[in-house]
Amino acid sequence: MLKKVLLLLVLVLVVIQFIHPEKNTAHRAQPDDLFAQQPAPEDVRVAIEHACYDCHSNHTRYPWYAQVQPLGWWLDRHIREGKDHLNFSEFGRYAPKRAARKLEQSSEQIEDGSMPLSSYTLIHREARFTPEQKKRILDWLEAIQERVKAAGE
Repeated sequence: MLKKVLLLLVLVLVVIQFIHPEKNTAHRAQPDDLFAQQPAPEDVRVAIEHACYDCHSNHTRYPWYAQVQPLGWWLDRHIREGKDHLNFSEFGRYAPKRAARKLEQSSEQIEDGSMPLSSYTLIHREARFTPEQKKRILDWLEAIQERVKAAGE
């Protein structure tokens, strides 16, 4: 009986390897991207892209384990939820008031350490902010939040 259960489990694990979610990869530059709308210093842009864009844009850099199910499904759900909250690739489509609020929320979450997620930075060391990076990012977010607010008035 145990052999049959184990065989069934192995069979299910093999079969699910053929069921992959659609990849979150844009194939061209996007004019509504945050950095197309609001140019940033190179170090700030790179830090935000490394720490945020895998889950909050239309272009995810997939790790090798995304090909292993059910991990790939879990990542896909996480990416979809992240993009539902904030999608930097579509930032230019947000109304000014909503965009300013998204920037404010981003600042708050970076400042309190809830973003990037610790489960993400555990594996992606380049996504960890140094205190200096954090300050530069927060200063930049505050400055563009003011510009976005002013554009909406």
